[in-house]
Amino acid sequence: MNIGDVAKHAGLPAKTIRYYEDIGLIQPDRGTNGYRDFSENDLHKLRFLGQARSLGFSIEDCRDLLALYEDKDRASADVKHITEEHLEKIDSKITELQAMRRTLAHLVQACAGDDRPDCPILADLATARADPA
Repeated sequence: MNIGDVAKHAGLPAKTIRYYEDIGLIQPDRGTNGYRDFSENDLHKLRFLGQARSLGFSIEDCRDLLALYEDKDRASADVKHITEEHLEKIDSKITELQAMRRTLAHLVQACAGDDRPDCPILADLATARADPA
């Protein structure tokens, strides 16, 4: 299968597939003409990677998950550990997004949205905050 065909079947851009090859996630065969020749196994890996990336797993997590998927002697605890860590990151991001939403909702409510130049949204954005670190 050429890169256009595998891209279509995997639902990924060819550029992404080339990137995955460059970083060693997949290693398609090369024909005598030098063109990539993707196997059904390559297609399966690309679909796996596409699904994992759509769930927000990092490239390194994808590398680890793919290695575990291919290891028939794996411990499911290893897979669970990676997924639990990712879930913790998602929960943390949700908390951050909820805080941003509360702040923005408050600012929107505080702004009259009329013809006057006073704007609490701009005033808040202009207020320097100390770095918490």
